[in-house]
Amino acid sequence: MNRDDILEAAAKIFTQKGFHAASMQDIAEAVQLQKASLYYHVNSKQEILFEILNRALDLVMERMQSVLLLPFSPKEKLRKAIWMYLQTLAEYHNLASVLLHEYRSLEPELQSRHIEKRDCYERLWRDLIQAGIEAGEFKTRDAAMSTRAILGAMNQVVLWYRPDGRFSAAEIGDIFSDLFINGLLIRE
Repeated sequence: MNRDDILEAAAKIFTQKGFHAASMQDIAEAVQLQKASLYYHVNSKQEILFEILNRALDLVMERMQSVLLLPFSPKEKLRKAIWMYLQTLAEYHNLASVLLHEYRSLEPELQSRHIEKRDCYERLWRDLIQAGIEAGEFKTRDAAMSTRAILGAMNQVVLWYRPDGRFSAAEIGDIFSDLFINGLLIRE
């Protein structure tokens, strides 16, 4: 039993029940600990949530930064970024679900720290779209609004994606990439 096991179990429980309905007893039972023993590993449910959110953001930021380092045009980087993000949401469903739905459950001070980090992630996307505008590849009135539209649509995937569904995460990535990129391209 280690901290990673606790965080993984908590993410699953938060996804299933929601943060407020989940209890420390639920988490302790999931990792086969007494509730008092759980407090040896973590101080509070807020601490668990904050760490899950940080891990999720670290994961997507690391993957996004690796896409941005590729020697591709902004258009191709955006395609890869969309594909990568949707793959990550599918692969880490519980982590992604908590990231996208439970940040409002943080206490104000922790929420402020989380939002600051989340905004850094959003900025990576916005800068990529802005680079596409500056390269003459994308036409959009506002890079920030386009970023929010793209991320907003992709974030909804955690609500309906199923591994055994009609499309794989990679296929959804291709469909979304075509939809968003073709909508951003400058027409000759």
